[in-house]
Amino acid sequence: MRSRFKQLSLAAFAAFAATAAPAMAQTADLEAAFDRALGTELRAPQTYDAIYDSSFERRIAQLADGDRGRIGVAAVDLATGEEVAVLGDQFFPMASTSKIAVAATFLEMVEQGKYSLTSEFPLMIPVASAKFSSSKAPVRKGEYMQAIDLIEIMITRSSNPATDALLAAVGGPAKVNDWVRRQGIKEFSIDRDIATLVRDDGEYDPASFIDKRDAATPRAMAEMLKGFYQGKYLSAEGRRVLLGAMSRTRTGKRRIPANMPMEARVSHKTGSLNNTSSDIGIIETPDGRAIAVAIYVTGQGSRLAREQRIAQIARALYDGFEVRARTRGPNWTSATSSGG
Repeated sequence: MRSRFKQLSLAAFAAFAATAAPAMAQTADLEAAFDRALGTELRAPQTYDAIYDSSFERRIAQLADGDRGRIGVAAVDLATGEEVAVLGDQFFPMASTSKIAVAATFLEMVEQGKYSLTSEFPLMIPVASAKFSSSKAPVRKGEYMQAIDLIEIMITRSSNPATDALLAAVGGPAKVNDWVRRQGIKEFSIDRDIATLVRDDGEYDPASFIDKRDAATPRAMAEMLKGFYQGKYLSAEGRRVLLGAMSRTRTGKRRIPANMPMEARVSHKTGSLNNTSSDIGIIETPDGRAIAVAIYVTGQGSRLAREQRIAQIARALYDGFEVRARTRGPNWTSATSSGG
């Protein structure tokens, strides 16, 4: 089930309704039309309680109120396929959350016999250069490391030189985009290596401008997480390597994990750039369910405020899906796969 709630200003909704009434017959069409018609306009979800399916969805919409910047959320209960989303089809800067796709592209090449986890590659160390002075920021080769160790530090510590090492090994951003497209995910694009992305950061304010470079939609990232968890994209060993590293992530302790109960298990990857903070991951519950979560927050005044918003939304998602699981009772059928 796809949630129908969206953040809409009253004037914008009225203008949209006059021109797009036929689209309102279908929830999916309605969500897509909202994003096409309204773009990045700030919206007020509390004005539209009538279009929210439940108090759970209303709570997520209120927490994702974008009055101080755009906030995108997508979450899927992998036991039932039930989804909730706010601005789920808008593009947000991926920042370092894109690194899971880089790792997956490399792991596929390992499965194909082109590399092994013990293959060695040099760290790509940025060389100082002026912003926008070249299409690709200069780097120099650093220490050689085994691929398994590069994956570990690019996920757990968000190492940019390690990421660029593997990005170069797979053949650059185009190869990662090709891997993502082959999984059926379209709303995703890596356009620059990390050294260039970081050097040229700040060209636009993501709170009020959509830059589709190095960006994805929350729904696309939640779908990617779902595929990883359910073993759709990688072998059992590749899945173990990637999700294992995500379970050991050291960054973002104030984000998705911050408000989780002790019995919940979080495997995640953070992202941070100018005026934007994000966190995506899998939350595993004590009763055997798993929730794929992608949260992208821009604006809000400070990094700490963005991180607090991520933590609040993540806990509200956990609690909301838990209540629905209890409502279904003990006889619900799990669609979650361990992927081997």
